[in-house]
Amino acid sequence: MSPSAGASAPGDDVHLLEHATGVRTPIHTGFLNVVRDQVRLPDGQVATREFILHAGAVAVVPLLDDGRLAMVRQYRYPVGKVLLEFPAGRRDPGESHWQTARRELLEETGFVAREWAFGLEIHNAAAYSDESIWIWFARGLVAGPQKLDSDEFVEVVHHSEAEVDAMAANDQLPDVKTLVALLHLQRWRQGARRLDWQAAPA
Repeated sequence: MSPSAGASAPGDDVHLLEHATGVRTPIHTGFLNVVRDQVRLPDGQVATREFILHAGAVAVVPLLDDGRLAMVRQYRYPVGKVLLEFPAGRRDPGESHWQTARRELLEETGFVAREWAFGLEIHNAAAYSDESIWIWFARGLVAGPQKLDSDEFVEVVHHSEAEVDAMAANDQLPDVKTLVALLHLQRWRQGARRLDWQAAPA
């Protein structure tokens, strides 16, 4: 759904809504599709909004039997840094976000999970992208070989939850999806959030 539709906004947010006029200009198409929409503002003025159309992505929080977390380290070219993250990746056409989660966990870490639980959906860059990231939790992990693409170089590491929390407290965990997933995990441990675990389909 276009972010300019505003169809699901609560009634008391009407004074903030922007509505697409139907005029859309493609700016760039390829791996990232960038468009410019004409919108009508709450006061009746017309403005433009440029943003990225994105198929969506997933992140997976893999819980090892010993309590540690399986994470990945990889170089992120746009920011010029090696980041510590939970395994994540873009949805392929026709995939549900759970199917993407299962595929990305296997490809990046080699793990297959016996149980899965959906955590939450986040919008990591709502000012310029319609991308959603669906965060999943996986446990009952069975180890196997990574199945990386030919242009992927990913190192799998295992950290305790306390170690990851300490890194976050010391500004050593800048990846937003990983920070949000860690918070959700901590609140689940505390009994403040619910995770409905289900066995993976055969």
